[in-house]
Amino acid sequence: MGNVGVAAMHMALTHKNTVLIFDQTGTVPTGYRLKHRPSGSECHVDHASDVHDSTCYAHSVEYHLGNRRRRPLNIAPDPFASSGSFLSNGTLLQMGGFDRGYRRIQFFQPCDDGSCDWRIYQAKLAKNRWYSSSLLLPGDGVIVVGGQNMFSYEFVPKKNPNELPINLPFLQETYNKSEGGGNLYPFVHLISDGHVFIFANRDSILLNYKLGKVMKTYPRIPGKGSRTFPGSGSSVVLPLDHQDNFQKVEVMICGGATEGAHNAAQDRKLLLEGLKTCGRMVVTGNNHKWTVEEMPRPRLMSDMLILPTGNILIINGAQRGAGGVGNAGHPALSPYLYKPNKSPGKRFSVLLSSGLARMYCSTAALLPDGRVLVGGGNQNERYIFRNVEYPTELSLQAYAPQYTDRKFRKTRPSNITLDQDETMISVRYGKSFKVRFMLETKTKLKEVEFNAYAPPFTTHSNSMNQRMVKLRSTKVEGRDMWINANVEAPPTPNVAPPGYYMLFVVHGGIPGVAQWVRFSEHA
Repeated sequence: MGNVGVAAMHMALTHKNTVLIFDQTGTVPTGYRLKHRPSGSECHVDHASDVHDSTCYAHSVEYHLGNRRRRPLNIAPDPFASSGSFLSNGTLLQMGGFDRGYRRIQFFQPCDDGSCDWRIYQAKLAKNRWYSSSLLLPGDGVIVVGGQNMFSYEFVPKKNPNELPINLPFLQETYNKSEGGGNLYPFVHLISDGHVFIFANRDSILLNYKLGKVMKTYPRIPGKGSRTFPGSGSSVVLPLDHQDNFQKVEVMICGGATEGAHNAAQDRKLLLEGLKTCGRMVVTGNNHKWTVEEMPRPRLMSDMLILPTGNILIINGAQRGAGGVGNAGHPALSPYLYKPNKSPGKRFSVLLSSGLARMYCSTAALLPDGRVLVGGGNQNERYIFRNVEYPTELSLQAYAPQYTDRKFRKTRPSNITLDQDETMISVRYGKSFKVRFMLETKTKLKEVEFNAYAPPFTTHSNSMNQRMVKLRSTKVEGRDMWINANVEAPPTPNVAPPGYYMLFVVHGGIPGVAQWVRFSEHA
């Protein structure tokens, strides 16, 4: 789509197969002019005041994958650089932002009839949360961590009305004022024992969020420079696997800004080369050491997505500079594919160039058909399309990984159905459910995988809540071209927090179109 109307600073895929896109509300005019304000009054094209009235433009849209239509949404000011998490019922919580959005919470409950819109949550955050991160917890609540000059975390919803934020000295210790913070948008991941891994700047801890206690301090990632905003590296938890009972949790962090890059870009307009290294570390168990490897080229402001196969796609970003408006250049046009199970030195490959610069405020989302939706990119204070080196980008692109090629048609699972119906609201943890699908060839029937993927809320190179769990199948058998399988749901919410997941059936490395499944403690 050449013009979706809104720069995709924030992006999230819903279980209704729609994509929520929104930007800051202080930027006008956007690429989507409205005929009427939310109040009902008319917006006039020839009125100078209306041209600069933010309520005469859409700042959020819902993009429907089925018909490729977009629908304007009414989002309250200002969600700029906010965080987000899906609840177990599929509702997206948007938390924090800038100015009037510092403490605001909004929610969007996806629907089928096009009537749903953003709504304001009555309660507010206890502290200003701008450039903070959020994570869905096993109990269906959300933890919100950090933010600009905020060295604490809090919960949504609050456990009680008088609940106060919990101080986290780790955030104070990792804050570097001279580098624009260096620890904003921390990487926050749920570990399979129920604790939370938090990475900020170059350091990381394991937090028992219930007790407010740091359980473990991990080694510092090698190399100088910052990995979190405005360093703007990216992070992912590698897929959890039933073969070790989901006990091994390994975090991967790639790229970032070199030491002094933020100041050099701000003060001298000098763009320093970004970081080229990735670090992997098993954060469970008792033996913790970063294993460092190099990407083909330096990279920051990228998005890291887990593909249905369990491989990692690194897309968007820049090669020089730091995060922020006008602070980066030399766009990273070629995505990288990373295969974590290959031997070192053979894991990275360079893919075809996208041809479009998508640096600051770009996003990406994995789609049910295995493609990746890519949008955003705005290196400017406002929407500027001419006479700048990097114009504001309003288009959407779909990147098609190699496994989508037509030559794999006979290997690809098709006609996938789950045994969920209207009477079966969800699959309980530890219980089996049936999956039925069709294969034209069964030459690799033993290589069938069932991978459940939690779609993230993506902004500023941070794919919050992204998770893949490789599920155990107790029986995979078929007659003719039809295959029936019994698949076990994750054992506990610590392994996979409650909510909607895309279930990919992968045959010989080729995924079929995902079907949505909901995991819950209650049937």
